[in-house]
Amino acid sequence: MAQTSDLESPSCPQKISGDEKSIVKTTEKPVDVQNGIILDDGLQRGLLGRHVTLISLASVIGASCFYGFGYALYLSGPLGALIGFGIVGFIVWALMQSVGEVTTMFPIAGGFVEHAGRFVDPAFSFAMAWMYYFMWSVFLGSEWNGAILILQYWVPEEKMPLYGWVIVFWVFFSILTTLGVVVYGEIEYYFGWFKIISFAVCFFISFLVNVGAFGNGYIGFRYWNPPEGPIVNGINGFGQVFVLASAYYVGTEIVSLAAGETKDPRNSIPTGVDSVVYRIVFVYMGVIFFQGLICPSNAPELLNAESTVASSPFTIGFVQAGWKSAGDFINVLIVIAFISAVNGCIYVQSRVLYSLALSHRAPQVFAITSTKGVPYVSILTSVCWGFLALMNMKVTAGQVFAYMTSVGGSAAYIAWAGIVFTHLRVRSGLVKQGINPSTYPFKAFGSIWIYRFNLFLNVFLLLIQGFTAFEKPFNWRLFVVSYITIPTTILLFVGYKLYHKTRWVRLSEMDFSDRLLKIDDEDEVKKVSFINKLTAKVRH
Repeated sequence: MAQTSDLESPSCPQKISGDEKSIVKTTEKPVDVQNGIILDDGLQRGLLGRHVTLISLASVIGASCFYGFGYALYLSGPLGALIGFGIVGFIVWALMQSVGEVTTMFPIAGGFVEHAGRFVDPAFSFAMAWMYYFMWSVFLGSEWNGAILILQYWVPEEKMPLYGWVIVFWVFFSILTTLGVVVYGEIEYYFGWFKIISFAVCFFISFLVNVGAFGNGYIGFRYWNPPEGPIVNGINGFGQVFVLASAYYVGTEIVSLAAGETKDPRNSIPTGVDSVVYRIVFVYMGVIFFQGLICPSNAPELLNAESTVASSPFTIGFVQAGWKSAGDFINVLIVIAFISAVNGCIYVQSRVLYSLALSHRAPQVFAITSTKGVPYVSILTSVCWGFLALMNMKVTAGQVFAYMTSVGGSAAYIAWAGIVFTHLRVRSGLVKQGINPSTYPFKAFGSIWIYRFNLFLNVFLLLIQGFTAFEKPFNWRLFVVSYITIPTTILLFVGYKLYHKTRWVRLSEMDFSDRLLKIDDEDEVKKVSFINKLTAKVRH
């Protein structure tokens, strides 16, 4: 990495505190300006703080959050699902603290993928990046498959074949996702608010259903008693919820990937990181709780491996209470959530692929961008992974959902473990080089042992999440989809390391020269920002 120059960047001034008089300087590399658009590493820094906050909070709250949580109820009952999502919720909270500390310090294109190569080992970054890309590719197919499940409520297969929906999705999202990062940010901002408000409405209606406001009688915690609850299928069902939970929580870390296209990462990233608590409590825990109140875990309409069509637990509960047209209302919410989630999914895929191409770990064609900083080759390639949904032409849509969730969920634990491990390495390097924690623009909460424990949890759950495959008779299909990601990651790591002869980055050799630093003197910052703007105008 290049050392800090005396010529200040036109973007992010920094203040270094010490015993001497405070010095204000920048460590970000110069950006490029084309046609009035700020580009960094070829990408447009078009995301505002409000975009980042909503992306972190609601971007990947997809259609499956309405109906897929029914699979958790089916597997483990209302309390079992709530406990499972709560444990994984803690993992994600700690993960985002790790993301916030490293990403705010180094807001670069590729986010945690590039951090892994810079502070751990390029081979580690390579394996982590490609596994993360494949994970989101699987989730894209899963989202399309799930949307088809729901849309068949209105349009049966006799009127619209399964492949017809896939073609419609392919055309629509190919256009939408190439409109640029500003359009992406605005869509996620307004759709994010829509999804949050939708959940609040569903929670309120669920409360009314629970107290008998529809004339259905008081429910209370009826479904938390046998045979519907509180925990069903014992340890087997509970264990499978961990995989499902990781598949739904994954995506909070995209704040790190979005940092390369964020105008003010020093302030925007911490805000986005802090908002994840609300996502965990309000969205995931709230949905599980209210769906478990009004919908029995043994309802035949719930999504499971045998499903060809499925209903949301909200729909099931509302209909049982007497609202016969509830399916239309919920499905409208699902379709809008589907558009937003797929938009976010393709964004993550394309930015990871773009980052790989920039660092010569993928074909250079994927590094091509438009004059507005849109990596359209990476985007259009990533959209094509949605055709995985065509698997539902051979097996049931429920089986496709279960298989894709297992693959994606196990890959999520690998990605999270890699992010936490990178954070621990960065923190060790900072300590080794005697860098004062007071200069961190964002410091992870509490003791470093929280994050060591989080690394252990991720590895532990990765290893046990497919244990039901070992029951008699041995379920080889479940074993493959649960553990295929582990040897794949090892193969990617070892292959790249042997071919390129990379080596582990030593703590004393880590380059922190271009890190962002904490700023306390806002007046001084404004003064330097004004000088930087003048410098930028002279240059261009």
